Amino acid sequence: MALAVLNSCTPVGMSSALVRTEVHIAAGLPNFLLVGLASTGVKESRDRVRAAILSSGYEFPVGRITVNLSPADLPKDSGRFDLPIALGILAATGQLRLSSNQYKHLLPHLYFVGELSLTGALSSIHAPLILALSIFKSDPKAILIMPKADAPMASLITGLTVIGANNLKEVVEHLESKHLLQTSQPSEFTELSGAHNSKSFMSFDSDKGLCLSDVRGQEQACHLLELAASGGHSLLFSGSSGVGKTMLAQRLPTILPDLSVLERLELLAIQSVSANGIVDLGVRPPWRAPHHSISDPALLGGGGNAYPGEISLAHHGVLFLDDLAEFKRASLEALRGPIEAGEICISRSNAQQVYPAKFQLIAAANPCACGYLDHPEVDCVCTHKAINQYQSKISGPLLERIDIHYKLQPLDLSWVDTPPADSSERVRQRVVACRERQYQRQGVLNSDLKGVQITQFCALNPEQKAFLEQTAQQRAWSARVIHAILKIARTSADMRGDTAIAKSDLQLGIDCRQPFSKKEEGRLYWHSLKKR
Repeated sequence: MALAVLNSCTPVGMSSALVRTEVHIAAGLPNFLLVGLASTGVKESRDRVRAAILSSGYEFPVGRITVNLSPADLPKDSGRFDLPIALGILAATGQLRLSSNQYKHLLPHLYFVGELSLTGALSSIHAPLILALSIFKSDPKAILIMPKADAPMASLITGLTVIGANNLKEVVEHLESKHLLQTSQPSEFTELSGAHNSKSFMSFDSDKGLCLSDVRGQEQACHLLELAASGGHSLLFSGSSGVGKTMLAQRLPTILPDLSVLERLELLAIQSVSANGIVDLGVRPPWRAPHHSISDPALLGGGGNAYPGEISLAHHGVLFLDDLAEFKRASLEALRGPIEAGEICISRSNAQQVYPAKFQLIAAANPCACGYLDHPEVDCVCTHKAINQYQSKISGPLLERIDIHYKLQPLDLSWVDTPPADSSERVRQRVVACRERQYQRQGVLNSDLKGVQITQFCALNPEQKAFLEQTAQQRAWSARVIHAILKIARTSADMRGDTAIAKSDLQLGIDCRQPFSKKEEGRLYWHSLKKR
């Protein structure tokens, strides 16, 4: 009878859980039993491990083999346990000896993950960064041995020793000190730190791709776009078809600052557990623009394995919802929580996953189904009932959570002769400077100010307070809307470099709350009559 115990781990949402791989070999009829709430993919490891051991030149034992993946109540999937199972079998049969080498006293700190092919080669695994981070948090002295293809990513965790191997035989020879492997370095990630990645979702280079200077005749909209980027405010562009809502929205990422190293690591972790795996390693903020026919699990996250959705993939970036009223109302209502909390909780019968979702929302909406309501030249063909039904798809509570509401007006042909807006590079420099003022003063962007912080950093003089109170009463604004106006005014002052909010800043904040629907305009009108 022989027993071997090795450490491994399995991802659980945005974290992972440690797994003890126990291999027991006893005399008896040949049998290979795998227990510990393993999925079908894990149970298939029996055939892969047997073939890999034989292909690597080792002997597969004849007897009763029992492999226990502990804890037993934790679901395990995929083939990342192939490597520790194979090493456990070799150790239990004496083909892997640690007694006389440097790794014997380090065995409690050794962790193994990797899927084996039938030839004994190690294949890439799912979510290596998540696994590495959790291992390091639980054991700062940990040494992680994994497939060489995943080692550079796992070695991004500073302080964690990561060793990459090409096959099972290399791991055995390394543990026996016959042929030591080199510690992996995060070279692949750092090479991308100064340039855009060719795999990026969209190129935002002002010379080759989109640029704010493409926009003409919408000076106020461009200013509000810069305001939103400077303070991290959410934005809703409404107006008739063809006025430039989508064009403006697509240029928001071009004026946002590059991602920090920490932000890139967070995005990398989210992508590593997503259904599509890692898609982007660039320094530019992510841009996600789902179609209005998207399902709830794809937008919010979910599915059988509770994958992150579009709102999580837009973390530290932009989520653009075009034709906002065309989305399912239930999907839009579900955004209310993540917009405020910056995260989404996905509950399943056997688990609950929390994914970050700190995105900047920008939306575009037509005023009606035909798109020409209030157009100066084109007649709207929608009935009053159809207009109300279309606009009511966007609820009041959701609109309250969008900071800036601006209605674009159609332009005449004179826009051809108007000068272009500033380039994205020039605007981005101003945005970076404005954000730096906010971080130095309060540690967060103005859009993230809460409670006492709003009172402290968005203070008004008595005249401004009276003006805001009067306007709020006339328009029946809630406390949430008033806070949004104060934060917009604070950002406007920061854009000029002023420490105090001027009346013009407050007026801009008020002007940013333009009614979206006819129903809202009517409500404000009747409320103003009652106040007379």
